[in-house]
Amino acid sequence: MDGRSIHSLDDLYDRLASRLALPGTSVAISMRSGDVLSTDVEGPFEIVWKHARDSKRSMGKDYDRAVKLLREQEKERDDFKLTIEQQ
Repeated sequence: MDGRSIHSLDDLYDRLASRLALPGTSVAISMRSGDVLSTDVEGPFEIVWKHARDSKRSMGKDYDRAVKLLREQEKERDDFKLTIEQQ
């Protein structure tokens, strides 16, 4: 995912939905409940968030919440990896 184009949670949901072949509404609802990557996505897979510093500037606290949620999912799944590239 290119963080230069992720400025909000909705942008993040859209990117995940398109990359993981899920309907956007499903991703948004599931991410809010914290289970999108634990129940809806078949692994193995990796999310690479490039230019994450740009997303962090735009998203503020929502960035921290999203990263926390993704890190929690990474701990729960053996077949999922999150890579964050600040650049």
